[in-house]
Amino acid sequence: MPLPDAVSLIKRFRESGWRIVLAESCTCGMAAAIMGQVPGASDVFCGSAVTYRESVKSDWLGVDTATLRQFTAESQQTTDEMASCLLQRTSEARWGAAITGHLGPGAPATTDGHVFVSLTRRSTGGEVEKVASGEFVLTSTNRTDRQIEAAESFIRWISDQTLGSEGRG
Repeated sequence: MPLPDAVSLIKRFRESGWRIVLAESCTCGMAAAIMGQVPGASDVFCGSAVTYRESVKSDWLGVDTATLRQFTAESQQTTDEMASCLLQRTSEARWGAAITGHLGPGAPATTDGHVFVSLTRRSTGGEVEKVASGEFVLTSTNRTDRQIEAAESFIRWISDQTLGSEGRG
C-alpha cells in the first residue's frame, strides 16, 4: 500500500500541473520507490538521481567540488546544491528536492543519524530558487530502518513544504 503522504503529494502535483525530480544519497532511491508505488506517479514524477558518491554528486548534478571539500557530502550546503543543480538540469520539473545524511554504522558521533533535505522551485520566470531546507535526526538505530525512516520523512517533508504553493509564482 502506498505511503499516504506520497499519494497526497502525487494528487496535488497532478492537480497543479507540476512535476518533481529528486536527488538521493543516503536513501539510495528509496524515496523514488515510494513515489513509484502511487498509481499515476509518472504524470508528475520525473525521476531520481541516486548520487551516493561525491564524484557522482559533482559529475551528474554539478555540485561544486569546493562545496564538497569545505562542507562534506553530508551537509546542508551540499544538499542545497544537489537540489538546485538537479532542477537546473531537469527542464520539465517545477520542483527539485534532495536528501543526504549519515546513516551509520561508522558515522561520526555528532552526525550519526542526521539527514539533510532541500527543496527548490522553478519560478514562472524560469529561475531556480531555494524554498526550504532542513535537518532530521532519525530515531531508528539500524541502517535499513534509518533508510526507510529517512525516505518516508523526506516525502512527508516535501508534501508539507509544497502544501499551499499552488498560487505562488
